[in-house]
Amino acid sequence: MYYGKCLCGDVTIEVSGEITEIIHCHCSLCRKNSGTAFATNGFINTSDLKITSGKSKLGVFSFKAGRYRHFCRKCACPVYSSNDNDPKRLRLRLGILDSQITERPSAHIFVASKANWELPTADLPSYSEFEPNRK
Repeated sequence: MYYGKCLCGDVTIEVSGEITEIIHCHCSLCRKNSGTAFATNGFINTSDLKITSGKSKLGVFSFKAGRYRHFCRKCACPVYSSNDNDPKRLRLRLGILDSQITERPSAHIFVASKANWELPTADLPSYSEFEPNRK
Protein backbone atom coordinates (compact mmCIF):
# COMPACT_ATOMS: atom_id res chain seq x y z
CA MET A 1 0.00 0.00 0.00
CA TYR A 2 1.27 3.44 -0.92
CA TYR A 3 0.08 6.72 0.62
CA GLY A 4 0.37 10.25 -0.67
CA LYS A 5 -0.98 13.76 -0.55
CA CYS A 6 -0.85 16.98 -2.46
CA LEU A 7 1.26 19.93 -1.36
CA CYS A 8 -1.46 21.50 0.80
CA GLY A 9 -2.63 18.14 2.14
CA ASP A 10 -6.26 18.53 1.08
CA VAL A 11 -6.12 15.63 -1.41
CA THR A 12 -4.92 12.34 0.04
CA ILE A 13 -4.59 9.04 -1.79
CA GLU A 14 -3.94 5.35 -1.28
CA VAL A 15 -2.59 3.04 -3.98
CA SER A 16 -3.22 -0.62 -3.21
CA GLY A 17 -1.41 -2.20 -6.17
CA GLU A 18 1.94 -2.09 -7.85
CA ILE A 19 3.33 0.79 -9.87
CA THR A 20 4.50 -0.24 -13.33
CA GLU A 21 6.38 1.25 -16.27
CA ILE A 22 7.98 4.02 -14.24
CA ILE A 23 9.74 6.54 -16.47
CA HIS A 24 11.31 9.97 -16.31
CA CYS A 25 9.50 11.93 -19.03
CA HIS A 26 11.32 14.92 -20.54
CA CYS A 27 8.57 16.03 -22.97
CA SER A 28 7.59 19.68 -22.99
CA LEU A 29 4.11 18.92 -21.60
CA CYS A 30 5.49 17.15 -18.52
CA ARG A 31 8.08 19.91 -18.03
CA LYS A 32 5.40 22.60 -18.12
CA ASN A 33 3.01 20.64 -15.89
CA SER A 34 5.66 19.93 -13.26
CA GLY A 35 7.71 23.10 -13.59
CA THR A 36 10.86 20.95 -13.57
CA ALA A 37 13.21 19.32 -16.06
CA PHE A 38 11.17 16.11 -16.16
CA ALA A 39 8.31 14.28 -14.49
CA THR A 40 8.53 10.82 -12.97
CA ASN A 41 5.38 8.86 -13.71
CA GLY A 42 4.22 5.29 -13.25
CA PHE A 43 1.11 3.41 -14.25
CA ILE A 44 -1.36 2.07 -11.68
CA ASN A 45 -4.63 0.23 -12.14
CA THR A 46 -7.55 2.60 -11.90
CA SER A 47 -9.18 0.25 -9.40
CA ASP A 48 -6.08 0.49 -7.14
CA LEU A 49 -6.43 4.26 -6.54
CA LYS A 50 -8.52 5.48 -3.64
CA ILE A 51 -8.95 9.19 -3.02
CA THR A 52 -9.18 9.13 0.78
CA SER A 53 -9.91 12.84 1.19
CA GLY A 54 -10.40 15.88 -0.99
CA LYS A 55 -12.00 14.21 -4.01
CA SER A 56 -14.22 17.28 -4.48
CA LYS A 57 -11.07 19.43 -4.53
CA LEU A 58 -9.65 17.71 -7.62
CA GLY A 59 -9.66 19.77 -10.78
CA VAL A 60 -9.32 18.40 -14.29
CA PHE A 61 -7.59 19.89 -17.30
CA SER A 62 -7.93 18.32 -20.74
CA PHE A 63 -4.92 19.21 -22.84
CA LYS A 64 -5.75 16.80 -25.69
CA ALA A 65 -9.02 15.12 -26.58
CA GLY A 66 -9.55 12.16 -24.25
CA ARG A 67 -6.55 12.94 -22.02
CA TYR A 68 -6.92 14.55 -18.62
CA ARG A 69 -4.66 15.84 -15.89
CA HIS A 70 -6.12 15.70 -12.39
CA PHE A 71 -4.74 18.15 -9.82
CA CYS A 72 -5.54 19.79 -6.50
CA ARG A 73 -7.44 22.99 -7.19
CA LYS A 74 -6.05 24.63 -4.05
CA CYS A 75 -2.29 24.06 -4.44
CA ALA A 76 -2.22 22.98 -8.14
CA CYS A 77 -0.27 19.81 -7.28
CA PRO A 78 -0.55 17.26 -10.11
CA VAL A 79 -1.97 13.95 -8.86
CA TYR A 80 -2.58 11.68 -11.85
CA SER A 81 -3.46 11.60 -15.54
CA SER A 82 -6.18 9.59 -17.22
CA ASN A 83 -6.71 8.60 -20.83
CA ASP A 84 -10.01 7.57 -22.43
CA ASN A 85 -8.07 5.07 -24.59
CA ASP A 86 -6.73 3.28 -21.48
CA PRO A 87 -9.49 3.51 -18.85
CA LYS A 88 -8.16 0.64 -16.72
CA ARG A 89 -4.94 2.49 -15.91
CA LEU A 90 -3.91 5.88 -14.57
CA ARG A 91 -0.55 7.58 -14.79
CA LEU A 92 0.45 8.59 -11.28
CA ARG A 93 2.84 11.46 -10.58
CA LEU A 94 5.19 9.72 -8.19
CA GLY A 95 6.18 12.93 -6.42
CA ILE A 96 2.80 12.89 -4.67
CA LEU A 97 3.72 9.74 -2.74
CA ASP A 98 4.90 9.92 0.86
CA SER A 99 5.59 6.18 1.00
CA GLN A 100 8.84 4.64 -0.12
CA ILE A 101 8.28 2.65 -3.30
CA THR A 102 9.87 -0.68 -4.20
CA GLU A 103 9.58 -0.28 -7.97
CA ARG A 104 12.20 1.70 -9.89
CA PRO A 105 12.29 3.82 -13.07
CA SER A 106 13.21 1.95 -16.21
CA ALA A 107 13.98 4.73 -18.72
CA HIS A 108 14.21 8.37 -19.72
CA ILE A 109 11.75 9.17 -22.51
CA PHE A 110 11.31 12.10 -24.89
CA VAL A 111 14.93 13.10 -24.39
CA ALA A 112 14.86 14.59 -27.91
CA SER A 113 12.73 17.40 -26.47
CA LYS A 114 14.41 17.69 -23.06
CA ALA A 115 15.40 21.07 -21.67
CA ASN A 116 18.75 22.09 -23.15
CA TRP A 117 20.15 22.73 -19.66
CA GLU A 118 19.23 19.30 -18.29
CA LEU A 119 21.45 16.21 -18.49
CA PRO A 120 19.88 12.83 -17.62
CA THR A 121 22.31 11.21 -15.20
CA ALA A 122 20.63 7.99 -14.04
CA ASP A 123 22.13 4.86 -15.52
CA LEU A 124 18.96 4.14 -17.51
CA PRO A 125 18.18 3.73 -21.20
CA SER A 126 17.18 6.96 -22.96
CA TYR A 127 14.73 7.18 -25.84
CA SER A 128 14.02 10.11 -28.14
CA GLU A 129 10.27 9.45 -27.80
CA PHE A 130 8.29 6.65 -26.11
CA GLU A 131 10.18 3.59 -24.96
CA PRO A 132 9.99 0.59 -27.34
CA ASN A 133 7.11 -1.83 -26.85
CA ARG A 134 5.07 0.63 -24.82
CA LYS A 135 1.53 -0.61 -24.25
